[in-house]
Amino acid sequence: MDSKSTSYETAINMSETESIKQKSSSAAPIIATTKTISHNQKGGWRRGVSIFDFILRLCALVTTLAAATTMGTTEETLPLFTQFFQFQASYDDLPAFSYFVVANAIASAYVVLSLPFSIVCIVRPHLVGAKLVLLILDTVMVAFTTAAAAAATAIVYLAHNGNSTTQWVAICQQFGDFCQRVSGAVVASFIAAFIFIILVVFSAVTLRRHN
Repeated sequence: MDSKSTSYETAINMSETESIKQKSSSAAPIIATTKTISHNQKGGWRRGVSIFDFILRLCALVTTLAAATTMGTTEETLPLFTQFFQFQASYDDLPAFSYFVVANAIASAYVVLSLPFSIVCIVRPHLVGAKLVLLILDTVMVAFTTAAAAAATAIVYLAHNGNSTTQWVAICQQFGDFCQRVSGAVVASFIAAFIFIILVVFSAVTLRRHN
């Protein structure tokens, strides 16, 4: 009787052991599948951010290029009395406007060069090195475009309002087209600076999520 009960208990223990092994073996693929899904979700989120980054860079290219070309082609001649006696207003008469054109042209060139890196980040969303390089250079472009826009804004303000203390005369009543074009260029440059700020924030958040 004891031998029969012992063999019966042994059979039960063996069946329980096999059941536990089967459960553990079936649980392993479930855990692996869960990890794979989580990994794919993170990769999809990063790829979506990289696509948005690429779109923002195209917008930055449009705005910086518009700012540079608009300011660089701004010129107006005001005839007085005769065609041999004229007043002329041109962007290169003022160093602030010349710097504005150069700064936005450099920003445009940088955006063009950064597009391949942005595409690489879309294809390989887990790549950290390219995103770090873009973050650093985008920060430089924020300072670059903001400084150019701020310097040009001061001159545009004086052109519209003048300054009685320093005897600066407002010229926008005479050179209306000139003032409209330079004002539009300054607005475009500020928009570009704002886009670069968004790029910096998104790059920083993405790198933080990598950690």
